[in-house]
Amino acid sequence: MLMIGYQNLEVDMKHSVLLDTSFFIRLLNDEDPLHRNAKAYFKYFLENEMVLKVSTISIAEYWVKGSVDELPLKNIQIIPFNFEQAQRTGVFAAVIFEENRIAKEKLYPRAIIPNDSKLFALADLDRSVTYFVTSDGRSKITYSTLQKQLKPKFEIIDISIPCNEIFGFLNL
Repeated sequence: MLMIGYQNLEVDMKHSVLLDTSFFIRLLNDEDPLHRNAKAYFKYFLENEMVLKVSTISIAEYWVKGSVDELPLKNIQIIPFNFEQAQRTGVFAAVIFEENRIAKEKLYPRAIIPNDSKLFALADLDRSVTYFVTSDGRSKITYSTLQKQLKPKFEIIDISIPCNEIFGFLNL
């Protein structure tokens, strides 16, 4: 069942994961070195009844070189980017810009806010999101920058590490 929109998370407090564009790229390309890992995570999340989520931001990123009909959306809840998430993104981006010591004059007339900031804000505000699942090294660096000051409430799963190592089961 395709679920579109933002659920009332107070009613449905199952653990969920927010899947990054890089996850889908690996999952849908059986020649990618991380394909097996992505497939194992996907299977693990489904078998353990974790709610799979994707942001409209990630769908837009995927659509650059792919098509939305390639995505396994029957198993995934689509989350739109909203006003509250935009506000939190501004806070996240300010920390990231400051940490990266971007000169104030480079931020004007307008700073481009990285999609990672937006996705992290979405994950941070969604109380059910336990993990942000990615293979993007920059995402991990950005996340560690945020951890220093803001302590987002979700964790990063790097799919370059096999699923059984993260969740502690034997891969038989």
